[in-house]
Amino acid sequence: MKPLIGISCCVKQFGVFGTANHAASNTYIHATDNVVGGVPVLVPANGALADIPTLVARLDGLILTGSRSNVAPTNYDGPPHAEGTPEDHDRDGVTLPLIRAAVAAGVPVLAICRGMQEMNVALGGSLHQRLQDLPDRIDHSTPMSPHPRVRTGKSHAVRVAPGSWLHRICGRGEIPVNSLHNQGVDRLAPGLVVDATAPDGTVEAVHATGPGFAVGVQWHPEYDWERDEISRQIFMVFGEAVRARLAGPARLSAAD
Repeated sequence: MKPLIGISCCVKQFGVFGTANHAASNTYIHATDNVVGGVPVLVPANGALADIPTLVARLDGLILTGSRSNVAPTNYDGPPHAEGTPEDHDRDGVTLPLIRAAVAAGVPVLAICRGMQEMNVALGGSLHQRLQDLPDRIDHSTPMSPHPRVRTGKSHAVRVAPGSWLHRICGRGEIPVNSLHNQGVDRLAPGLVVDATAPDGTVEAVHATGPGFAVGVQWHPEYDWERDEISRQIFMVFGEAVRARLAGPARLSAAD
């Protein structure tokens, strides 16, 4: 049987009446089906009603998705967001405790964009809310273009830490990535290790120390895994960690 891969959802309004729906982009589903080799299971953003122990017991892996919404600053004692900044408190109410429980249980985690920010906050770190407003930082936000290849195309390089899980995938000290975020790591959470940085010092990839596989990337490999080998390898190594955990007590960690 294939492993069950949880994919975090956002609360989004759809239809003429703006009905609340629990949604995740199709790109994560395709990557799970075609690269990870698992069964995608959407994890609803149902806040305090989420049964975290049951999710951790049933899921074989967890993908934390990107989103337009930002992690609410009340979760890391930050100042209020600027007016109009989208938040999703129900998603925060699920993903933050779910990350802590999954990492503690050794359930493999792949955290992408907002997901990496969630992992940092869940484990005790904090965030910059608008990187583009900070001195000496580049604008990491989404290019407002109707063309998908422009919006999701490579926009800057990241420096990869030698010996990191990411370096083992790419075999290079620098790789190009896309960039579609405003928030970024400020105070790194205890137990997280930086695996890549942007030219302006922004943290771009991390892993959690410990026996399990829990990694995060600030960019979006789900957009181009069909044509970019490094993006594909990110999902492949996550899938390998999932299968290694299912196979027995010898687990694959990000440090292996």
